[in-house]
Formats: sequence, C-alpha cells, structure tokens
Amino acid sequence: MSSFRTTRRIEFGDTDMAGIVHFANFFRFMEAAETEFLRSRGLSVSWREGVQSFGFPRVSASCDFLSPVRFEDVLDIGVAIEKIGRKSVSYRFDFTLSGTPVAVGRITTVFCKHDATHGLESADIPDGIRGRLEEIASTGDQE
Repeated sequence: MSSFRTTRRIEFGDTDMAGIVHFANFFRFMEAAETEFLRSRGLSVSWREGVQSFGFPRVSASCDFLSPVRFEDVLDIGVAIEKIGRKSVSYRFDFTLSGTPVAVGRITTVFCKHDATHGLESADIPDGIRGRLEEIASTGDQE
C-alpha cells in the first residue's frame, strides 16, 4: 500500500546516554507524522466549532524496534491507514533509515467531542471526515 511520507532528522535531545534514539521519542515522531498527514489532507487531529471541541485522542499505541537510530540520522516515516471503524482510525508507521526498516509503529485513535456540559465522549466519525479518510485508504493515494 502506498503511504504518505515525511522525514525527521534526529536531534541530540532525541538520544539517550547510549547515543541512540530513546524509545519514547518514536511515539512523538508518530504523532507528528500523523498530524502532518492529516494536515496535508485538509484535516486535523483537534479543532473547535463554537463551544465544542473535536479530536482524535489515542486509545492504543505500540512500536516494534528493529535497529538503532542515532543523532543526525534522517528517518523516512511512512504513514498508512490500516483500518477505519465506526468511531476509530488505525494507522501504521514504517520507519526506515536509508531504505532499511528500523521500527514499525501503530496508533489507534477514536473520534471524540468535548464540551463543558457532557465532558469528553466518543462519537461516530462524521460523514465528511469519514469520506475523506476512506477515499485516501481505498485509493492508496496517501502521498
């Protein structure tokens, strides 16, 4: 499946005492890549309409690490939609360094609305957003 691609240069602050990227930073990289992917499609991970807020908070995140990444390395990050549910979207993130796989991550998000009266609650993904996500997922046109 084709995927949206972005890059991330590893900064010194991303590394641990061993000189490799600390595992927790891959979760930040996934969130940044997801946000960039959605923005490229005219969507967002969080927005307001009047007094109500909407967004896609994370309910699951995982990452398998295959090879170390170091300061100044430039990661290529592929983002693909794996599944669109009634309320959720699941993404896959393929991290490569010079074409070599270094990590594979996954995030599942749930569409939610938030207001002062009802607090945070999940909801069905609105048709306009669902349509755009399904179009991207079905055509593989994520670049």
